[in-house]
Amino acid sequence: METRFLRIFLALALALGSLNAGAQVNQSDQVIDPDVERREVKRADLDTENFEIGLYAGLLSIEDFEVGAVIGLKGAYHITEDLFTELNIGYSKAGKTSFEKLTGSPPLLSSSDRNYIYWNVNLGYNILPGEAFWGEGKVFNNALYIIGGLGSTHFAGDNSFTVNYGLGYRLLINDSFALHLDFRDHMFDLDLTGEDKLTHNLEGTVGLTWFF
Repeated sequence: METRFLRIFLALALALGSLNAGAQVNQSDQVIDPDVERREVKRADLDTENFEIGLYAGLLSIEDFEVGAVIGLKGAYHITEDLFTELNIGYSKAGKTSFEKLTGSPPLLSSSDRNYIYWNVNLGYNILPGEAFWGEGKVFNNALYIIGGLGSTHFAGDNSFTVNYGLGYRLLINDSFALHLDFRDHMFDLDLTGEDKLTHNLEGTVGLTWFF
């Protein structure tokens, strides 16, 4: 009798052991592998030099005149990571004034007097430096900056002291080249009718610069 009970006990023990082993196998099948494959991100950094030079082009709205094309040359020196100085030289040509178009009167300015040439020295500051992502494997350094300065404008046969200020955006394409979007207001006194008038001349440009 004892032998029979012993055999029954052993059979039950073996059955329970098989059930526990199956449950452990099922649990092991449900374990999530925590390993995550890391993707490589390539970052475009500033070149090791602090000098920057380039060209820009866009539109210039000369107050009381038609909107015209503007081209220019810019150079910059980066004093710190966020602070920089900039020198700009630009050229445009004024179209007709509103008065000339409405009345059909003789031109107020000669062709040479319509040449609009300016230069300015500015100080800029990066207010929102950051990163821009393109796709899954490329990141670009970029910055939104404020800028302003002093200079001179040759227009209508006169040289006028000029104050300019504006907002810009810089995107580092790679380690040496950067794309710029700039919006400026060039302010100076202009005398076309015998009375000085403070003019606001709005400019929007796209530029490409090289760090060296």
